[in-house]
Amino acid sequence: MLKVCCQPRSIKAVVLAAGYATRLYPLTLNIPKPLLHITRDKTVIDFIVAELEKIVGVEEIIVVTNHKFAGDFKVWAKKRRSKLSISVLDDGTHCNEDRLGAVGDISYAVKKKKIDSDFLVFAGDNLFDQGVGRFYEFATSRRPHASIGLFDIRSKKDACRFGVVTVDRRGKILSFEEKPAKPKSTLVATCLYFFPQETLKLLERYVSDQATSKDAPGNYIRWLLGATGVYGFTLKKGHWHDIGHFDSYKEVVSQFSKA
Repeated sequence: MLKVCCQPRSIKAVVLAAGYATRLYPLTLNIPKPLLHITRDKTVIDFIVAELEKIVGVEEIIVVTNHKFAGDFKVWAKKRRSKLSISVLDDGTHCNEDRLGAVGDISYAVKKKKIDSDFLVFAGDNLFDQGVGRFYEFATSRRPHASIGLFDIRSKKDACRFGVVTVDRRGKILSFEEKPAKPKSTLVATCLYFFPQETLKLLERYVSDQATSKDAPGNYIRWLLGATGVYGFTLKKGHWHDIGHFDSYKEVVSQFSKA
């Protein structure tokens, strides 16, 4: 069990799983991306749960999904044996065109579950096999600011496919560019976030603004950079995979089958 350096607070973890994964069709026509198997016994979301189980203070995992796949996640949650409470939220959307967007789903979870504490956010298609606990240690030391998990992809050519950040020596994010043609660094943003309780009002302000984008979480992070500042922690252990298309899924399955 991972021990954090300070008195642990009770926190919740939100897993974003309301997308329709159209880039993986026909594989994801009838199965949500987080429930794709990486090994015979473990799906993408199983790896996320395994990491959360190591963190002292996490008391509940909230899976936000759409109406199409809510039943699938409820079946999974019932079968999944975990010491943590797992709940499934149906955001009421039915197709890619009426989705709430990632930030919209974060806000939906906060309101529906009446979250009034620190919380972690994971994308249901980001696979982490180590390092989340260290990220949490770092993030709690930087409160009341939000923090984001980073990964050094070690190639500027590859970095241009992601959100690219630069940081100072304490990890404070200096810049955040979405898919830049000329990346300033090889540090890319993963979809792993820590939002302390103090940021809840900021989320409400962001979502209530009709001019802001509720889709990719990076939009909210860039907004927070200007509002209060954001910190980034580089995950130096284990692997991070963003399962965005069929080739990346095949690569992950192949890699884990050799482990």
